[in-house]
Amino acid sequence: MFRSLRPRSRQALILYAVAAALVLAGGATAAYFGFVKKPGNVSHPNVEFTQPVAAPKHKVVPETFKWPIYGYTPDRNRYLDANISPPFKRLWVWKAGSLLEFQPILVNGVLYVVPYNGRAGAIDAKTGKTLWRARTGSLSASSPAWDAGRVFIVSLSGRITCLDAKTGKPVWARHLPSRSESSPVVINHVVYFGSENGTVYALRAKDGSRVWTYHAAGAVKAGLAYKAGILYFGDYSGTMTAVRARDGRRVWSTATSGKLFQQSGQFYSTPAVAYGRVFVGNTDGFVYSFAAHTGQLAWRYSTGAYVYSAPAVGPGPGGTPTVFIGSYDQSFYAFDARSGRVLWAYHSKGRISGAPTLIGHVVYFSSLDSHSTSGLDVASGKRIFKRSTGKFNPMISDGKRMYMTGFSTIYAMIPKSTPAPAPSAKARKAKPGK
Repeated sequence: MFRSLRPRSRQALILYAVAAALVLAGGATAAYFGFVKKPGNVSHPNVEFTQPVAAPKHKVVPETFKWPIYGYTPDRNRYLDANISPPFKRLWVWKAGSLLEFQPILVNGVLYVVPYNGRAGAIDAKTGKTLWRARTGSLSASSPAWDAGRVFIVSLSGRITCLDAKTGKPVWARHLPSRSESSPVVINHVVYFGSENGTVYALRAKDGSRVWTYHAAGAVKAGLAYKAGILYFGDYSGTMTAVRARDGRRVWSTATSGKLFQQSGQFYSTPAVAYGRVFVGNTDGFVYSFAAHTGQLAWRYSTGAYVYSAPAVGPGPGGTPTVFIGSYDQSFYAFDARSGRVLWAYHSKGRISGAPTLIGHVVYFSSLDSHSTSGLDVASGKRIFKRSTGKFNPMISDGKRMYMTGFSTIYAMIPKSTPAPAPSAKARKAKPGK
């Protein structure tokens, strides 16, 4: 039989109940901030960072210039140090007959492009004349890669194709178990790319034979970036990974935990590697910077909306190492590459999905909604170029001419101050009016 509680015992129970409630409330608060509240911005500027070294100037010769992969260089920095800037005048127009989600590459005076319909084309960069066309798949959403006279193309129809760059004729093709939209990179005659089933491939460029494969935890849709023997890529599980190019062995991997409940977003953005860091966007709305050697988080910044865009990296205001990237929040950002501090932001009046390109002192990007391409002065973020065309990846250059990708058209442009090209011998011989 239970005895009745004395008054003092009742008071003690009440105090215990209040204390327990406070403990539970504190635990709930901790749980909220630990698992529910979305992580905020982070800045660790003292994480490994390599100061830029001025690269030697090279004379640009358009007929021998090479922009051989998506992003220009294997580190995918998308930066060309060239003295070319607006205003421009049109030189020629080339119509693809299909959506151009990804820009062409440029090698020795020839542009190579793969429209969405999978029908690859080679274009004379000086005249806009079609040199050849070749079917490489039913759907394509990536840029090709060039190496040693061959062009490598992956497709959404689940194959990789190698074409002779001069003729467009197939050299070899390999079927894949899943689709790929990972723009290839070629290093030492080995082709690297990812696929939707999470497989990262290293294939010999000469015949497509396998060197190694790596199996990621999610789809690898973006291109792989390469620097100093290491390949970097993100996947749809939200994991960022570094592997050795030689054998595919993992160096490091890290998750982002940038969404609610400590979940990771998805990496569609192609990373860029510079200054001892890896820079990349994520669908959790953050732009990330990781230490290239360890994967340690250096900084992250929340834009508040998807970041599908790949970054361009190079000198910004006053020569500051800068990361340029767009977001679905309709803003285009310039971040201090070391700290993640916003140097300036430009409101684009439309979502930004594709990657920018930094050419000289102007950074170019396209807006998905307004169907326009803008060029911003890197020092101020002020717009100094605009065309009412373009949706994704707008611009490449050989330092003398600009090649802008519209919805289904490529436009070649030269600075308005450039003299008109001299007429050919055939044109000089022609009689007036003929």
